Amino acid sequence: MSNEETIELQIPLLLPGIEDQNDSCLSRLETTMRGLKGISRAHLEREKTPVNLCLHYDPDLLSIDQVRRMAERAGTRIIDHYHHLLLPIEGMDCSDCVMVLEHSLRRMEGMLSVSASYAAQNLRIEYDRHLVDRPTIEKRVRSLGYGIPVGGVRGWTRKNRELLLSLAAGALVLGGWLGGTFLGLPPAIAGLLYMLAYLFGGWEISRHAWHALRESHFDTDLLMAAAAVGAAFLGNWAEGGLLLFLFSLGHALEERALDRARSAIRALADLAPKTALVRRDGREVELPVEGVSLDEVVIVQPGQRIPVDGKVLLGRSVVDQSPVTGESVPVEKAPGSQVFAGTINGEGALDVIVTRLAKDSTLARVIKLVEVAQTQKSPTQALTERFARRFVPAVLVGDALLILILLILGVPFQVAFTRAMTLLVAASPCALALGAPSAILAGIAQAARHGVLVKGGAHLENLGRLKAIAFDKTGTITKGKPEMTDLISLADLSAEDVLRLAAAVESRSAHPLARAILRAAQERGLVIASPMLVTALTGLGVQAQVDGKLVLAGNTRLLEERGIAIPEATRRQVQELEDQGKTVILVCLQGIATGLIAVADVLRADAPGAIARLKSLGVEKNVMLSGDNPRAAAYIAALAGVDEYQAGLLPEDKLSAIQGLVQEYGYVGMVGDGVNDAPALANATVGIAMGGAGTDVALETADVALMGDDLSRLPFAVGLGGASRKVMFQNLVIALGVILALVVASITGWAGIGMAVLLHEGSTIVVVLNSLRLLGYRSNITYPPVPLQGRGSRGG
Repeated sequence: MSNEETIELQIPLLLPGIEDQNDSCLSRLETTMRGLKGISRAHLEREKTPVNLCLHYDPDLLSIDQVRRMAERAGTRIIDHYHHLLLPIEGMDCSDCVMVLEHSLRRMEGMLSVSASYAAQNLRIEYDRHLVDRPTIEKRVRSLGYGIPVGGVRGWTRKNRELLLSLAAGALVLGGWLGGTFLGLPPAIAGLLYMLAYLFGGWEISRHAWHALRESHFDTDLLMAAAAVGAAFLGNWAEGGLLLFLFSLGHALEERALDRARSAIRALADLAPKTALVRRDGREVELPVEGVSLDEVVIVQPGQRIPVDGKVLLGRSVVDQSPVTGESVPVEKAPGSQVFAGTINGEGALDVIVTRLAKDSTLARVIKLVEVAQTQKSPTQALTERFARRFVPAVLVGDALLILILLILGVPFQVAFTRAMTLLVAASPCALALGAPSAILAGIAQAARHGVLVKGGAHLENLGRLKAIAFDKTGTITKGKPEMTDLISLADLSAEDVLRLAAAVESRSAHPLARAILRAAQERGLVIASPMLVTALTGLGVQAQVDGKLVLAGNTRLLEERGIAIPEATRRQVQELEDQGKTVILVCLQGIATGLIAVADVLRADAPGAIARLKSLGVEKNVMLSGDNPRAAAYIAALAGVDEYQAGLLPEDKLSAIQGLVQEYGYVGMVGDGVNDAPALANATVGIAMGGAGTDVALETADVALMGDDLSRLPFAVGLGGASRKVMFQNLVIALGVILALVVASITGWAGIGMAVLLHEGSTIVVVLNSLRLLGYRSNITYPPVPLQGRGSRGG
């Protein structure tokens, strides 16, 4: 099409509420637009932030407004057509529940994707609203024996039902054994006690087994139920009752242990206050946070939690942001500063103007993202689930073969059948199925508690695999805004007088370098005179009258054009500072060079220590990628301690650098601000964004977001990923080791049903407790002194 024009539209405007850039609705929109008359091409630009839809159209057939309306209508139809749900599930108390739910729901017409998480007890689904609706989905979930919590707190009895049933079964087994062995109870009464133990201990197990069978699925509960029935068939009611008691007790204890990790996630929701004190119509009114509107003013008293995201309008205070960002040191807040819901105000009262509704606050979005992250399966978890899905049917077949082989070998039927029932217990893969999801749940929870948002189990696992990490320079390794680094007097004036003159001349400018000089003067408490006849000299500097005297502030070219002498020693000083990547401003009073000021984007204090810590965690290569000039990049790279730097890069060059690192090292992380670095972040194994609490882009695009503007969280995240991988591996070794040992013991007759179930449930509980160790993970970070950058005054 020779006469073709393009328009780029942001996906959040077309598909509101779709936060995952890999969501299938984006591809649906792309496909829909390709088929419309007048549209020659439609493609997603995932490297941009937020993701854009680029449309190529014929301007002879369509106007730009028509194209925009067509895209908006297509987006609306898709949102209305395809729905997403995240349902908290009640009664999902075993790892096999995941496979039953997923298997059943995937068979429903109109179901597009299903992901259940036993550890998190929730279900994430995407469905075609034209073929199936939410009530039908919920009905199917309930038909499988599960509930859907709709708020409120479960009663104590209901919450502890499985534990109570288990303890009742144990008491009945003990009563039947003591009564029959020592108290002389009639066999009928002892038998009745054992039957009741079967009823109480097997209630939940048989319920799960029945629903699994209805869905043509063989699970662990079926193995246990079959073993218990087999024991009863042989007349071993005591052993069968003991099996059901120990198995149900193990389930209950697993559930209580995992609830510790779930509580860490639920605690996030309790951070934000439920009400806010709002100034409305001249009065102060306390309202639910959901009723607070944008641009309203919320009053935050000293010591209170801040109820909304907003900006400080009046007042000064320090705020503990650790609940959201993980920063250990309270942050000073003044008019214009950003504050977040759930953080804790210090000793000063604040008036805060609301910038986000309660449902859209940073904390609310983090909670939502963490909930979704818990349903994202890691590679290890997906592998163990596939294994377990095939393993249980194999055990049932192997069990039948074992009976047949033992009978052929002349073993009595009762002995052969007993060993087969023991094998059912021994080979049950409960611990195997729980090893990965329990570790992921605990790892994601611990990360969130320390200001690190990990968007799924795969990213948590990959954090621990990283062999190389690339850093953007500006705003990541450096602070991202210029600061005065050097102040040198060249004449009779004091260094403070030089700064006072420069600040006066620059006070009318909004240039970042001018703001840095003005900030430095204000921090020192200097009185800044009002300049007169201010003139900006493009590419050179600025001049003004200060206290009736002509003052110039600019580069060496400005002084040369004005015929002002620059001593050779001063030129050497300027060159030395410029070699460090600093911008040098010479200050002249009445035609005489009186001082110089160097300004630069300075190194973060925590950068050298963080990079050193990463090396100790096994990261082989740290690379700094910068669009800055080579001199500035080299100076910062040396201070930060990175292994290598690349300078003068465009966004596409950073992408090429990441692709090269991936080819060489396999697992590569990219740390950036989530805006200019989007292509590189997207192509790294793990994209890590800085300052997620302050930027929507970071929350949307990155695999991992460091919520605080704090690089020290990165070693914590990488270390936690490594610890999570180790725990998963340990869990797999424990689970497979116990299964192998018990299979051998059951086939040879070395272990009976009681011993098998005891060791089986013991290994499951050990696996869960091992995972919960991640809730106590700490990264012991010590930082070496930051190299001096010439900060402060020097005479001369």
